[in-house]
Amino acid sequence: MELEFSSTAIEWRGPPPFVFLPVPPDESELIHESARELTYGWGVIPVEATIGGTSFTTSLFPRDGRYLLPLKVAVQRAEGVGLGDEVEVRMRVGR
Repeated sequence: MELEFSSTAIEWRGPPPFVFLPVPPDESELIHESARELTYGWGVIPVEATIGGTSFTTSLFPRDGRYLLPLKVAVQRAEGVGLGDEVEVRMRVGR
């Protein structure tokens, strides 16, 4: 599943790196519909995401009926992303 969306970088005191992009409701619903086939446990979903010229692998975290995309520090630095920034994301969901 391929998705594109924009989101505002937020801080959430969960697992590091503390900076996340909330996946919008419509895209979260699409992911949720396939979550059983996609998850490798605890509701986390593997993804490959691209922000600007930087591609990276990570896992989405379920949170309050949506998903959070964690932004690795290397991605934050490479793309100059900080809290409150609006970010365009391309994401491939699943392994």
